[in-house]
Amino acid sequence: MSNAPVKKVPIHLQSSQNRLLIKNGQVVNYDGMEDADVYIEDGIIKQVGRNLIIPGGTRIIDATRKLVMPGGIDPHTHFELEMMGAKAADDFYKGTRAAVAGGTTTVLDFVLPEKGQSLVEAYNNWREKADNKVCCDYGLHVGVTWWSPSVKKEMQQLVAEHGINSFKMFMAYKDTWMLNDYDLCQAFETCAELKALPQVHAENGHIIARNTEKLLAAGVTTPEGHELSRDEEVEAEAVNRACVIANQMNSPLYIVHMMSKSAVDALRLARSKQKQPIFGETLAATVGTDGSHYKNACFRHAAAHVLSPPLRSDPYTPEAIIEALAVDDLQLIGSDNCTFNEKDKERGKDDFSKIPNGVNGVEDRMAVLWQKAVNSGLMDPCRFVAVTSTNAARIFNLWPAKGRVAVGSDADVVVWDPQLERTISAATHHHALNFNIFEGTHVVGSPQYVIVNGRVCLDDGELRVAEGLGKFLPTPANSPYVYGGKAPSTPQSTTLHYAPDSSPARVTNGTPTELDLVNKQLDGLSVSGCSTPTGRKMREPGQRNLQNSTFSISKEVEGLDTKTSVRVRNPPGGKSSGLW
Repeated sequence: MSNAPVKKVPIHLQSSQNRLLIKNGQVVNYDGMEDADVYIEDGIIKQVGRNLIIPGGTRIIDATRKLVMPGGIDPHTHFELEMMGAKAADDFYKGTRAAVAGGTTTVLDFVLPEKGQSLVEAYNNWREKADNKVCCDYGLHVGVTWWSPSVKKEMQQLVAEHGINSFKMFMAYKDTWMLNDYDLCQAFETCAELKALPQVHAENGHIIARNTEKLLAAGVTTPEGHELSRDEEVEAEAVNRACVIANQMNSPLYIVHMMSKSAVDALRLARSKQKQPIFGETLAATVGTDGSHYKNACFRHAAAHVLSPPLRSDPYTPEAIIEALAVDDLQLIGSDNCTFNEKDKERGKDDFSKIPNGVNGVEDRMAVLWQKAVNSGLMDPCRFVAVTSTNAARIFNLWPAKGRVAVGSDADVVVWDPQLERTISAATHHHALNFNIFEGTHVVGSPQYVIVNGRVCLDDGELRVAEGLGKFLPTPANSPYVYGGKAPSTPQSTTLHYAPDSSPARVTNGTPTELDLVNKQLDGLSVSGCSTPTGRKMREPGQRNLQNSTFSISKEVEGLDTKTSVRVRNPPGGKSSGLW
């Protein structure tokens, strides 16, 4: 008999292995909302509906007046990244712990090889760093930071043997990670051959380098110089150039962390005429704060907001980016979480170009977007689910295991309380640093429970995570939503119908055949039935800006328990207004 010590499992993890029923909530997916209970067993959603028959010993979570949504998927994190002589403060444990606290149950991090380093070697290094630390599931993108025939061979190996379906190229960071246009052509072509998705950091690195030299020579050394060196035009030019290269190489494209109105305008134009799909991602930082902080007299404060592309000083940028997310000009919101301690940021005390680039966001991504987009009336809950979870699952081929509350999907579920009020602060967040770029932001709406693979990890506000319980997610190539040919048709508009008999209203050619009672409690939500319509009620000429109103979904949800069923039905057919 072995004398090896028996590994004790914490009590809360033993209980979390039991069956779980989320009762009396309103299930929100990207394509509709309905009153339904959710039964979970063995880490999988087993039943969704009403009057479920469940075994004894099942824990019940009462989700009355709550929304039951798929766990968030953050498509852009940098945990333990080493750059500019510093190392990110959030490692894979602290970073994923913070993610779970905010309702994100899957993260996609970036392997970034040094120039000349084997891509497979770098991938193995990232797996070693992450596997025993992650608190939730994670996948990996791999950076292509240099080019040679051996890089192409290793890209083939990563796709075939290691479950990688996306590769990131940089158009910025001259002399470190940046590729020239010819190398970009070869990398994009290789991705297309492998049915993988090329990603780009779109900024003109040569212009940035020259502008930086001129600013420093003129005595501009403060963090404000960071934004001055790379204005909107520098981002928009690179977005346009990346789209042209992708089109010429007959390749799809994913543009990370889009930060400006000009860049979105360039993307919108390219998407209207591109042969292959293009996807645009923005950040929580873009919608939750702005570039005015770069002028702050306190270096610590200003430097803490430095990331690339930079936050924009234009005060209308956040709302414009939210509008772009709502109408499908942008498809995803990530965090680009890459935190650095104060001492590391101080490397650029006398030279803004030496400030390590990165901010927090993985924990507050969902609450910030909810506050800025849903509570303002610019976005409905279905579109919120699309841009924070579902679209990432579809693009990176994790769907439908991830990104959906449905039978057979992984039990990554968030019970969202739209009336929960809190103020974001470094004093209460779960990051490994004492600064938060959203400090003082008051949000109404946050997760009350977060279930990760069937385990209750945020339990009525109490965080209970365990290091190493997450798993690596292979992302197979040839994603149907990237390489699936013509996108499935999606209607241009949707109509919300209340079905008093708990059955969906029948719809023919977009016209209800039964008397439809419009749910007045949800009138302000204009719930979309798919991920591509506007997902919000359009403002009429002269109507007040809901961004400045007191509208809150929490007021709307209060009446939901009086309805037996609320369903979103799409008129069949109709011209596609987006990629899906």
